[in-house]
Amino acid sequence: MDVNISFADGSIGAAADGSAIGRLTINRPDKRNALTDAMWRAVPEAIDWLVNRQNARVVIMEGAGGRDFSAGADIGEFATLRKNAETARAYEAGNSAAFAAIRHCPVPVIAAIRGICFGGGFGLAAAADIRIADETARFAIPAARLGLAYPLDAVQDLVRALGDQHARIALFSGQEIPLAQAVACGCVAGSCRPDQLESEVQALAAAIAAAAPLSVQASKAALSALNSGLHDDYDRAATLSASTFDSADYAEGRSAFMEKRKARFEGR
Repeated sequence: MDVNISFADGSIGAAADGSAIGRLTINRPDKRNALTDAMWRAVPEAIDWLVNRQNARVVIMEGAGGRDFSAGADIGEFATLRKNAETARAYEAGNSAAFAAIRHCPVPVIAAIRGICFGGGFGLAAAADIRIADETARFAIPAARLGLAYPLDAVQDLVRALGDQHARIALFSGQEIPLAQAVACGCVAGSCRPDQLESEVQALAAAIAAAAPLSVQASKAALSALNSGLHDDYDRAATLSASTFDSADYAEGRSAFMEKRKARFEGR
């Protein structure tokens, strides 16, 4: 049975369908899914609901309307909520919390990208584990054309997604990044026709959801530790990795392999 909930007056949606696949939808299509301050602050709530209340094993993040992923932060709020350094710090705390919720989500997050993926929208996609785009996707970081700078954590995600040189060009120039370049540099795992994006993303999400959850979470923790270089993250990754060998899922995986059947993992 489908379970749905909305946040920020319906502009952030979360849905679970019982298949262990969760969806987070940026739902403001009339504004190209530009994010308001309330929407930024709702992203962590939506992720928490999907993972901790609905037991999602993977989360698909997308823009509503079938046209755009997100145009980024709603510039209409900048004159009041981001007008100077003091207000920008408070505003960007919400940005950073949203990026962190995606980046540190214990289960994989797949960004399904159509159309515009600019600014903070690109920041959300860059914080995801995997990005798949259709042929309409457009990427840009327009900070240099607006006269502002992005938070350090967002820049780190962009460097991980684009690589050092492409991130520098994007940040310094504000120029659009062609889809072919985004694929070539590894920012996007793959591209497809617009009519194929949903099936491509759904198939990948289903494969992840069918895998052993503790194994997937341990792998994500290990990748995060390699990115952060923090001893605490290394310790956590090592603990999660070791715990898989005492899990019921490991016993199930061994039995299924020997019996030549599909394993039924329960995440314990």
